[in-house]
Amino acid sequence: MSTATIELGRFLTITGRRLQEGESAPEMFSGAVDAAWHAMLGTAGYPAFCERTAGREIRHAANAGMGPIGWVGAYEEAYGPLPEIWFTDAEGRVDREAMARYRATGRVVAEWDCSPTTGDEDEIAPPADRR
Repeated sequence: MSTATIELGRFLTITGRRLQEGESAPEMFSGAVDAAWHAMLGTAGYPAFCERTAGREIRHAANAGMGPIGWVGAYEEAYGPLPEIWFTDAEGRVDREAMARYRATGRVVAEWDCSPTTGDEDEIAPPADRR
């Protein structure tokens, strides 16, 4: 299993917890992890992967925005510091400046193009600009 797929599983685990607690869906800010998500969407194994990680099927929804990434603390509590893949785009380029800022401050401020959703009518998505 690739690092991006492992991180997708962790992201979906956090997604499942947040949605269960009535919180907003987390922001997908890594191009590399999002590319792994796109590759897995629609495959025969995706529903079981979601069930195993998030406890339910998670859909992919367009939802562009920019701002602080609100789930970093939950990730660190469960898995430790965010690895480099979270600062890597779909072409494999690492944003070393963003990663260094995170390492120095513990905060991530980023842009995102999508978020997870269950497709429920009452789904709460992150606001589209939280500067």
